[in-house]
Formats: sequence, C-alpha cells, structure tokens
Amino acid sequence: MKFEDLFLEIGGFGRFQILILFILCLPRINLPMHFLLHNFLAATPSHHCAIPHQEAFVNLTMEEVLLISIPREPDGTFRSCEMFSQPQFHLLFNSSLQPENSSNIQHCQHGWVYDHSQFTSTISTQWDLVCEQRGLNQATATFFFIGVTMGAVVFGYLSDRFGRKAMLLLSLVCSIIFGMLSAASVSYSMLAITRTLTGVALSGVSLIVLPLGMEWVDIQHRTFTGILTSIFWSIGNMLLAMVAYLVREWHWLLVAVTGPCLLSIVCLWWVPESARWLIANGKVKQAHRHLLRCARMNGKKDFAVSPEALRRMATDKKPGESYSYISLFRTPVLRKISLCSGAVWFGVAFSYYGMSMNLTGFGLNMYLSQFVFGVIEIPAKVIMYFLVNRVGRRQSQAWALILTGLCIGANVIIPKPFTSLRSVIAIMGKGFSEAAFTTVFLYTSELYPTVLRQNGMGYTSFVARLGGALAPLVFLLDEVWRSLPEVTYCGVAVCCGSVAFLLPETLNVRLPEGIEDIE
Repeated sequence: MKFEDLFLEIGGFGRFQILILFILCLPRINLPMHFLLHNFLAATPSHHCAIPHQEAFVNLTMEEVLLISIPREPDGTFRSCEMFSQPQFHLLFNSSLQPENSSNIQHCQHGWVYDHSQFTSTISTQWDLVCEQRGLNQATATFFFIGVTMGAVVFGYLSDRFGRKAMLLLSLVCSIIFGMLSAASVSYSMLAITRTLTGVALSGVSLIVLPLGMEWVDIQHRTFTGILTSIFWSIGNMLLAMVAYLVREWHWLLVAVTGPCLLSIVCLWWVPESARWLIANGKVKQAHRHLLRCARMNGKKDFAVSPEALRRMATDKKPGESYSYISLFRTPVLRKISLCSGAVWFGVAFSYYGMSMNLTGFGLNMYLSQFVFGVIEIPAKVIMYFLVNRVGRRQSQAWALILTGLCIGANVIIPKPFTSLRSVIAIMGKGFSEAAFTTVFLYTSELYPTVLRQNGMGYTSFVARLGGALAPLVFLLDEVWRSLPEVTYCGVAVCCGSVAFLLPETLNVRLPEGIEDIE
C-alpha cells in the first residue's frame, strides 16, 4: 500500500486539508512583504549636494543658490552627486551657460539634501547610501538573499531530519526576533547583519509551507494546492504596496511587515506534522493519530488502517542510512533532475527579482507598480492552474520562463518615450515571471521523493536565492551600458527556460516515496 491509497480512507481534500492550507497561507502572505521590501526600505529619493551657508547668499532664493552651486544635467535637472567648488554667480544672469571647465566641479563635500515629499526616511537617507555609496544600498537586498540562501540549506536539511512543523515554528520565531532587531538598527552594519539573519529565518517559511501542505492532499488537488498558496504570495505583494504607502518611515515599516508573523505562530497550533514524513521516519503512532483526526474531520468514520499497516508502508530505509544533499547527485536520474531544476530555479528567481526591484523603470508610480505587479500575478496563476493540468508541468515551466525573458528583452528595444507600451510589456513580463515561479514550486515538489523532498527543495531554493542575491547587483551594470541589466536578465531567463525541457513530466504521476521510485 502506498501513502496515496490512504486518501481513499481519510479523504484527500476535505475540511481538514482546507483548514491546514488556510493556516499555512498566512505566513505565505508575509513572505513577499520582506522579500520585496527593499523597494521601499532602500528607496532613494531625489537629492542634491548640501550647500553650506555663505554671506553672499543672503539675498538669494533657494532656487538661485542651487543654480550657482550645483551643475545641471542636459535635461535641466540638478546633478545628484556633484557641486561647484566655487559659486558660479554669472549663472544668475544666463543660466544656460553651464561651465565647460570640469575642474570647477567636485563631489559633494557637505552631505546631501533629500526630497522628503514621498518618504519620511529610508536607509538611503539615514546613512547617505547614494552616489559613491550606492553599491552599499543595493547590497542590502543582496545581504538579505544571502541569508535566504544559507537558510535554504539549513532548513532544507533540518526539516527532513526533525520534521516540517517544528522547523516552520522555529523559522517564524526567528523571523520575528531578527525582524524587530532590524527595525531597531542604529548603524548600517547592524542592519546588514540583522537583515541577513532575517533572510535565514524566512527561508524556512518559504521552504516548508508548500511541501507541508502538498503532503496532506491527494494527486487530484496537488496543483490546486500549489496555485492557492501561490496566490497568497500575490496578496502579500499587494498588501506590501498598501503598507508601504501608509508607513513612510523605514523603522516602522519593518515593524509593520514583521508583526504578522505572530499571528502565524498562534495559528500553527492547529497544523499537524506531515504524516508522510512521520511514516517515512518510523514515527507511526503519531502519524496514525493525525490520520485519524483527518478522517474524523473529513467525515470518514470508517477509517480502519492500523499502526502496523502504516509501519509496513514506511519507506524501506536501511538501518542507520541517512540522506543528505549529496544523495541528490548519487544516482543518474536524480543527478540530472537536480542539475536541471537548479538551473531553472536560478533563472526564475534571477528574472523575477530583476523585474520586481525595478519599480520605477516602467513609467508608473512605484506604489502603483507594486500593486499592479501583485494584481497581474493572480490571473497568471489561474491560467497556469489550467495549463499545467492540460499541457503539463514541463512545457508550462519552460515557456513561462522563456516568455519572461522575451518581454524583458522587448523593453530594451522599445524607446523610453513609449511609456504606455513599455508598461504593458513589463506587466505581461511580470505575469509570465510569476507563472514561472508558481510552476517551479509545484513542479519541484513533485520531482523529488519524500525521503529527499526537503533536501531537494532546500538545494533548489539555495540556487534560486543565489539568483535573487545577484539580481539587485546587476542594476549596477548600467554604469557600463544603460541596457546591460535588462539584456542580462533576458539572456539568463531564455537559457534557463530552455533547460526545463530536459526535466521529466510529473502530471498525474504519484509522488515518489523513495529514491528507487525515481530511478
């Protein structure tokens, strides 16, 4: 008897599973509020060099002081990172005569003045992470994703070793602790460290929620489960736009997006450990208790499977045998799956975060962009629900990622003045990008056997977070060539999407329990 056969006895998708999925979706809402927080936490408002007061400026307006103190760009705006070494009073009479001698121009000497009309404060304005320090500002997101990368390895292993629920609880508690410490940061170094640790903690939530839900539902409802939990990510996306719009001060913004983890911890009380994991690890009595509760809640009062029958179902692991990340590469079919799925995950995350962290590049208000990007994800997920069941996981995964790359590439060619067309293409690209992300979570959890599922998810999540960590740094390539970041995102998405064609199809296939089922 396989575990899938038990669903005939306990109900594969009833009140029990709906309750679990609803509770597990609460922390899922919280994830994008941290993963995409960099857009608002580290936003850089318009700024210019601070001008020290001089007696000669007494009768001048602020506009005139700026005119004689700061050089202008060709479009007439004041430069953000440079000032004149001496006031250029002649510009008061003819402001079009910009000095040709660059020796009069120097970097800001007295700090910066920021436009606070949109943000009360961000980490950019707090620690002057602009101009020469711009790289540190982008690195804040990279530090967070490095933490998520490390967390993927740690929690992938621990949740296979000690159980899904215990590690999910641990990751939520750590998320609150480090999230609040981030909000209390008094230096950039403290923020970088606490955001990295927050990333480690939240990685556990990201990694465990979907497999824990999937392991409690039958084959027919696996796709629905994956899409449902993914839709709550999009809801979190939209809520982030609303919270960031209402809270313009970065300390309180961190508090606002971390607080909901408390609710998730309270609700987790009603979520049982994965019965699949318990049986695979020989904890048969506990599994039987949870299965009995599931059957009663689903109205299946004739559940009669004994603990002895469950013990016989346990995956026949040799005494003392344990599985690790190395197990993912020991056998030929599993090795191919691991290499190809790793490449796909890298491309999915790299292009997704590349688009998500470029809110101002498509001609829309950043709050509106964040909200619209969240809204467009929902129809993309609904379409994928039907596609993955009709054309299969492999084709859906490959084409969603390839089309994401083509949309990013199209915006390289479309001229900047065509803002409406660029916005439409960007929104379509975001939809394809989210479709690829939705599919890859579902697809990967079906590719790996139960004994290695969390290790597999941990490994692929590790590779994805490497993509997420590199994505914000790629924006710095615009100093080499303005369009180089977009060309990079496009190329990676198309190449990694093509790799998905090498993976096996999992549509309507039983979840594998052991490595022998894969091979």
